[in-house]
Amino acid sequence: MSVVPFDALACPLDGHPLVRDGASWRCADGHVFDIARQGYVHLLPVQHKRSRDPGDSKAMVAARQRFLNSGSYQPVAAAVSRAALADAPPDARCLDAGSGEGYYLRALASALDAGQSIAALGVDISKWAVLAAARQDARPAWVVGSNAHLPVRSGTVERLLCLFGFPVYAEFARVLKAGGRLIQADAGPAHLRELREIIYPSLKPARDPGDATPAGFSRLARETVCYPLDLHSPDQIADLLAMTPHLHRASAEGRARAAALPALTVTVDVRLTCFGRNGR
Repeated sequence: MSVVPFDALACPLDGHPLVRDGASWRCADGHVFDIARQGYVHLLPVQHKRSRDPGDSKAMVAARQRFLNSGSYQPVAAAVSRAALADAPPDARCLDAGSGEGYYLRALASALDAGQSIAALGVDISKWAVLAAARQDARPAWVVGSNAHLPVRSGTVERLLCLFGFPVYAEFARVLKAGGRLIQADAGPAHLRELREIIYPSLKPARDPGDATPAGFSRLARETVCYPLDLHSPDQIADLLAMTPHLHRASAEGRARAAALPALTVTVDVRLTCFGRNGR
């Protein structure tokens, strides 16, 4: 099993292919992007930023890293790996769009069978997430970039992961080969319900991912990953809350109620959908 170099990066300024040149990537128009000493490359132009430091903060990334490395979402990672590797061609290019600190790509690499290889790329808008990913595993390519402007050549990717992230289907369709697959993970109606009942005064009706299929794709399969998760300490509860949008949506009072809990059992309810890219 192995992770091979990802060779389909594109210049974020003009879309031309990027070629590795020592400690840099460069395109035919002379744009050069240096590889940081930690091994990642920054391909997010300032005009594509909405803030000075977009994406998850350093503290949020650290919380996610602690929580995921504890194995709490291992059943989700295993289901993602199975979906991504099913019928994958040799040396398939796999892009994790919104890769965070790299947990799911590391799990995918660990799930490879003997003789199976992938060219893995993780893209995230948070430099702190990409830095954490590169420090934990140097095998995939790690890039600071945006799902809205993926620095990847068109029609070059066989597998694309979008896990609890922000799907940009037009971009996903652009970079995927015809017949390539998008594996998307969304929170199901019961996901973390017990925590949400504590931090909010009342719950809005649950939003189910439904049966909508994005343009350019066909739905191939859906799987539900659902299980109880025991959180044994206030630190675990705090880390889980910190890696969700609920950290900012909840009131100070709601966050205080969560912080006062000595332990909690929550429901993990994840809807995993596999879409196929249409075309020939």
